[in-house]
Amino acid sequence: MAHLHFFRRHGMTRGIVALMASLLLSITAAHAAPFTPDNARNVIFVGNNWEGMIDVIDAASYENIGRINGIPDKAERMREIRGNFLRFIFFYGIRYFVGEGHDQYVDDMYSSPDGRLLIVSRPSFADVVAIDIASGDIVWRFQVKGYRSDHMAISPDGTEVAVSASTGRVVHILDVETGAERGQFPSGNSPHENVYSKDGKRIFHASIGHVFTPFDTDNLASLKGVRIFKIVDSETLQDIKNMDLKPKLKEAGLGHLSPAIRPMAHTADERFFYFQLSFLHGFIEYDMVEDKVTRLAELPNLIPDVPLTKYINDSAHHGIALSGDETTLCVAGTMDDYVALVNRETFEYNILTGLGEKPYWVTSNAAGDHCYISWSGTDQMSVISYASGSEVARVDVGYHPQRIREGAVPADWSGQ
Repeated sequence: MAHLHFFRRHGMTRGIVALMASLLLSITAAHAAPFTPDNARNVIFVGNNWEGMIDVIDAASYENIGRINGIPDKAERMREIRGNFLRFIFFYGIRYFVGEGHDQYVDDMYSSPDGRLLIVSRPSFADVVAIDIASGDIVWRFQVKGYRSDHMAISPDGTEVAVSASTGRVVHILDVETGAERGQFPSGNSPHENVYSKDGKRIFHASIGHVFTPFDTDNLASLKGVRIFKIVDSETLQDIKNMDLKPKLKEAGLGHLSPAIRPMAHTADERFFYFQLSFLHGFIEYDMVEDKVTRLAELPNLIPDVPLTKYINDSAHHGIALSGDETTLCVAGTMDDYVALVNRETFEYNILTGLGEKPYWVTSNAAGDHCYISWSGTDQMSVISYASGSEVARVDVGYHPQRIREGAVPADWSGQ
C-alpha cells in the first residue's frame, strides 16, 4: 500500500487514510493476485503436518484440485533415522513433545514464482526439500543444523527461503532453485518465525524458547531459554536490531507477559508490529520507530480453568494477519477454538465460533480482502471475508492442517 505513505506525509488523519485505503483496495483487488506466468495457476497450499500431504486449493473457486506428497522419500529417511541413535532419539522426542504424539512431516511450504517447485520444511526429518510439482519428485534436499526444521519465509523475488533450525539455533538462507546455502545467522533457543520485509532487504525473526517444557511459572521462566526478536540485513545476514522483549514489556507495565514472540504481522510501512506471545489470549502492538510496546489487545479466554501446562507448545493463540487496507487483524484463537477479527484502530473485536477446532494459522490473501484459517483439530480450512466479517467458504483438507500459503502450480497440473 505505497499510496498510504503519500496520504500520511500530507497530514491526513488515520481515519481518512483508512477510508482511502479501502477505496484503493476495492479498485485494485482484481489485480492483486500473486504474479504467475501464463503457464501457471494461482493456488492455496495447505500443509497437513501430521499426514505429510499438501492440499492444493484453487485460489479463485476454493475447489480442492489435488494433493502433493511432501514425504515421497519417507522410507529412505526412516532408514537413516533408525541407523543413527541420536537422530532416532530426537525423532521420537519431536513426536511426543512438540508433535503432541504425532510425527511432524510438513511444517511450511512455498512455491517458486513459476509454479514449478514446492519448497517444504519437514520437522521430523530435520530438512527442507524442493519437490517438482509436475512429477512429485524431490529435486534437492537440505539437512538443517540440529534435529528439527521449522517455519520458513520466502524472499519477495522468490529466489531464496529462510528456514529456522529449531535445535541448531540458526536460520539458514537457501537458494530456491538449487537448495545451496547462501549463509545463515544465529538465533536464540528454538528459532521460529521468519518474515521478509516488502523490499526484501530485511528479515524479521523471533525465537520462542523451549516451548515443550513445563516450566511456565515466573520463577522458572529462565529455563525457557533465550527468546529474542531480531531484524537481520538479508544481504549481509548481520543484525540490524536484536532485542529481548522482556524489558520492553516491563516498561509498558506488562512485565507479567511472556517475551516469546509467536506469529507476527506488521503494517506496510513496517512501523507497527503485532506480536502474539506465549500464553497470551490476544497480542501486543509494538512501535518500531518509538521502540516500545504501545498497546495490549486482550481477547476472550474461553478456557480459564485450563492450566498453562496444557497449552499446545505454549500457544494460547497462534496465527495473525493484517487486511490489505490495514484496518483489521485476523487472529487464530488456537486454544479458544475461534477466529477474531480485530479493529486495528480501537481493538474492538468480532469473535467467530463454531467453525472448527484448534485454528493453527492465519494468512491474508494477496488482495487483502480475505483471510485463510486452518482448523487443525477438524481438518478444514476457512475463508473469512474482512468486509462482511463472516465465513464465505470452507474446504476439507488432510490430517492436522497448519501452514497456509498462496502460490502457483503448472496450469495443466491435475493433482495426485
